[in-house]
Amino acid sequence: MKKTLSVVDATALIVGIVVGVGIFKTPSIVAAYTGSSGIFIGVWALGGLISLMGASCYAELASTHPHPGGEYHYLGLALGRHVAFLFAWARMMVIQTGSIAMLAFVLGDYLSQVVPLGTHSSSLYGSLSVIGLTAINMIGIREGKCVQNLLTGVKVAGLLLIVLTGLLFSDPQPTGLSSVSSSAPAFGLSMIFVLLTYGGWNEAAYISAELRDLRRNMVRSLLWGIILITIIYILINWVYVRVLGITFMGKSDAVAYDLMNRIVGPYGAKLAGILIAISALGAMNATVITGARTNYALGETSAGFRYMGRWNERTGSPVYALGVQGIIALLLIGLGTVTMKGFVTMVEYTAPVFWLFFLLTTLSLLVLRVKEPTIVRPFRVPLYPFTPIFFCVVCMFMLVSSILYTGIGALVGIAVLVAGSLFLLVSTHKDAREE
Repeated sequence: MKKTLSVVDATALIVGIVVGVGIFKTPSIVAAYTGSSGIFIGVWALGGLISLMGASCYAELASTHPHPGGEYHYLGLALGRHVAFLFAWARMMVIQTGSIAMLAFVLGDYLSQVVPLGTHSSSLYGSLSVIGLTAINMIGIREGKCVQNLLTGVKVAGLLLIVLTGLLFSDPQPTGLSSVSSSAPAFGLSMIFVLLTYGGWNEAAYISAELRDLRRNMVRSLLWGIILITIIYILINWVYVRVLGITFMGKSDAVAYDLMNRIVGPYGAKLAGILIAISALGAMNATVITGARTNYALGETSAGFRYMGRWNERTGSPVYALGVQGIIALLLIGLGTVTMKGFVTMVEYTAPVFWLFFLLTTLSLLVLRVKEPTIVRPFRVPLYPFTPIFFCVVCMFMLVSSILYTGIGALVGIAVLVAGSLFLLVSTHKDAREE
């Protein structure tokens, strides 16, 4: 693989994935659970700190073991090829493709408000976006990263525009206690949604083999990416509280719409819709880029998926892996269309599986420190082993919460993971008989 990505490219990818649609949906829920403006802003700052701790674990893994398979590679080294296979299966069938479909529904929902395309307008917009972004990245990584940098730049500029507009052209509202949450603040529940909104920075691991000057630039990309995201989140949430007040926020179903409507009137709704669509498109493109790398890594090591392990040197992309990913994402859009729950179904579908493998990947860092005590590590996690252990506890909390507080979608996602386990069991038994 060619070293084609710079710090700017990697940082844009991280920001593009993380700053997706959550910042337009979760703040009102967090406001209702926290109950006061001080705690509300505090949990967003805490979310950034926890993300930095997790990112430091990934920075050590990625700089020590650079590989396009990312977590797939780390899990294989630490916990064995069977666990690695299950992760690749889950990422291909649940985590990454479910995230792409989830973002596709959000993009479709908002574009349908601007230009409706009929009964299934949202699904149609979403499907077209998956096909278009997959095609762009099949053409080449250069085209994919240029689109990503452009979308991320527009997204960040739009968010900063909202912040400036809220500061300059609105009167501050009372920021005391919210009547929505008169009892003790539900801190644990609020952190579920905060960390969900921060999720996605781990995708940087999948471009480690293509990043120039990996030893320095992986740490820089993760550090600057999360710092930038944390600043954006704190600023935008501060503006939400300043313009709407914590009480109104806790009752809002569309906090970004309400914010823009109060600042600039009805035209704010269309502006918010377009901004959210751009954010979703940027997050989708970044997810398409990184997701296909796991499929490629699976194809390199698994005979049943060997066709995905072909890297096109001319385009600098795993063309077959991108194609498989696109097809599965389109099928999941079909599932969301049939259930009529779209976005919600995809969130439930991905959450438990995502946090399970987040936990296992962090455990891999601890295992590899024991298995490989003499290997050169360009970057070491600060305050080891306390940092990875604390992050493991956070992952366990999120795993349990994502099962308890979600619906049928979570069970479907877990069922798909079990199907992967059965597939692995049959394959292993077959290989043993042939030997």
